[in-house]
Amino acid sequence: MRNRQKGFSLIELLIVVAIILIIAAIAIPNLLRSKIAANQASAVGSLRTLNTSCIAYSTSYGQFPAALTNLGPIASGGTASSTSADLVDSVLAGGSKSGYTFVYTAGGSNQSYTITATPITPATTGQNMYFTDQSGVIRVDTSGSGASVSSTPIG
Repeated sequence: MRNRQKGFSLIELLIVVAIILIIAAIAIPNLLRSKIAANQASAVGSLRTLNTSCIAYSTSYGQFPAALTNLGPIASGGTASSTSADLVDSVLAGGSKSGYTFVYTAGGSNQSYTITATPITPATTGQNMYFTDQSGVIRVDTSGSGASVSSTPIG
């Protein structure tokens, strides 16, 4: 008599692997789209934080900051000043967060400013570009040409 061994045949294992690959092919694009949406939401939230921080800075020092780093954390043991106001964390003050690069430009005599948020890799980290200024209105550009003061406000 032959002893029949228990286990899975090669065909059964290949069918299971094929099913797993089909499920992965369906799920991965949805995962990437949701990551892009999360990065874009984070960029808008970061712009709101920067707007609020610039207003607080202006209230304290009579002008808007000269650079994004001026909103950043203070050195250990120091106190807040116009060069390190301790209004945003070091990640955001560094100009890059959640797949977006933030560029701060001070206006004449630091009485105005503009901030743009651009995806680091447009196809994978985000699709929209954002713009804001001292008015506090955040504007979006979905065409890829760059957001500006004439772009559509987000609502």
